[in-house]
Amino acid sequence: MRRPLLIAILAAAVSFAASPDAPARPKITGIAHIALYVHDIGKARTFYKDFLGYGEPYKLDNSDGSLSLTFIKINERQYIELFPEKAPNTDRLVHISLEVEDAEAMRVYLASRGVKVPAKVSKGRIGNSNFMITDPDGHLVEIVQYEPNSWTAREKGKFVDGPRVSTRIMHLGIIVGKLDAAMKFYGDMLGCTETWRGSKDGKVLDWVNMKLPDSNDYLEFMLYDKMPDLAHLGTSHHIALEVADIEKAKAQLEASPARAIETKPMEIRTGVNRKHQLNLYDPDGTRSELMEPNTIDGKPTPSATAPPPH
Repeated sequence: MRRPLLIAILAAAVSFAASPDAPARPKITGIAHIALYVHDIGKARTFYKDFLGYGEPYKLDNSDGSLSLTFIKINERQYIELFPEKAPNTDRLVHISLEVEDAEAMRVYLASRGVKVPAKVSKGRIGNSNFMITDPDGHLVEIVQYEPNSWTAREKGKFVDGPRVSTRIMHLGIIVGKLDAAMKFYGDMLGCTETWRGSKDGKVLDWVNMKLPDSNDYLEFMLYDKMPDLAHLGTSHHIALEVADIEKAKAQLEASPARAIETKPMEIRTGVNRKHQLNLYDPDGTRSELMEPNTIDGKPTPSATAPPPH
C-alpha cells in the first residue's frame, strides 16, 4: 500500500517540473489588466474615469442589452475591466491578465508543465487571443496576446489624452495562502523572479514581490494565514499605479471635480518598502495604490527574513 502512495507524492511534487524535451516558455511581456466586479457601474465609472482621469474606449453588452463589461484604459497595453457584480458582498476580483507574445505557444508550454489548459486558444469578443488558467490559490489568470486586428489595436493612440493620474500599472496585488506553491507556479513555471520581501513587524512575512520575466511589471503576493474578510480582500486585491511625484498626484486628485467619490482621507505615507504611496478606494472598496518608483533615498530596501504565515 505504501508504494502507490509514494508514487503519488512524487508525482505531485514534480507536477510543474519540465521534461527534458519540453518546449521553451514564450515571453511574458507585462501585466495586461485586472478584472473587477462592481456593484454600481455608474459610481465605478465616476471613480476610474472622472476621478482618476482614464478613458473608456469600448464596452461589451449582453444579448438583452445589459452591460457585460467595460474597459478602462490605463495605457496602450494595460486596462482595468469592470464587470457588473454577480452577487453583492463578494470578492471583487474576477481575474488578472498577463500579456504574452504567443498565446498558442504559451498554451502548449503550460500543458507540457502539467497545467490544465483549454484544448485551443480562443478569440475574445474584442479580437485578442486568450485563455484562462488557475493558480494554486484559485485565482483565474488570463493569458492574452494582442492581435493586430483587435479593438485594442484599433483604438491605439486614442483615449490616452485625459488627465490620467498615472500612465502605468506597476504591479497587481493578489492574496496568497500557499507561498511555496505560488513560488513554483509563478517562479519556476512562469519565470517570475523574486525582487523583495516585506514584513510589517519583522516577525511574520507579509509580502513577496515577483517581477515578470520579460517586463518590469510585477505581482505582489499578499500573504495570509486565515482567509481575509471581505473588507480586507478589497485592500489586498489591489492595483498599484506608478506616479513620478506623489505630491503632484495628490494635488491633481484633490482638484478633481469628482473628488467626492473618494470618501476616505487621502494621506501620503511611506511604506515598509520606503516608497511614498497614497491609497485610494473605489466605491466597492478595491484599493488603487499610487506609488513612486524609487525609495525615499534612492537606496534599495533590504528584504525581510521573517518566515511566512503558518
